[in-house]
Amino acid sequence: MKIQIINGPNLNLLGVREPGVYGSLSFEEYWEELRRRYPDVELSAYQSNVEGEIINKIQETGFSFDGIILNAGAYTHTSVAIHDAIKAVRTPVVEVHISNVYAREEFRRQSLLAGACKGVVTGFGLESYRLAVEAFR
Repeated sequence: MKIQIINGPNLNLLGVREPGVYGSLSFEEYWEELRRRYPDVELSAYQSNVEGEIINKIQETGFSFDGIILNAGAYTHTSVAIHDAIKAVRTPVVEVHISNVYAREEFRRQSLLAGACKGVVTGFGLESYRLAVEAFR
């Protein structure tokens, strides 16, 4: 099984960015834990702050991987283009959020991506990624 994780804007700052919301662990630290937990799954991780690069990665992996886990960050609430990219590929996508977006600002409660995705995992910290991996097993 091959799963691509795609992280969007500002997720490169996990561990230092708003630790009260996102925790104090970097994605790289969690990544090692995730890979150890799933040695039988070929996991790949990618991060970009640029919308077009996220779309390119969805298109690049969206026909050859078994699943995509997408944390599009703030693009979740604004990007019709990422929604369209998800709809254009065959690989199922699970939308992931570290924080509980429904307990935050009103604008974060609307996802333009969720309707194109297999499902959504939100609010379980970095464990949201593990739960999304489980959705593909």
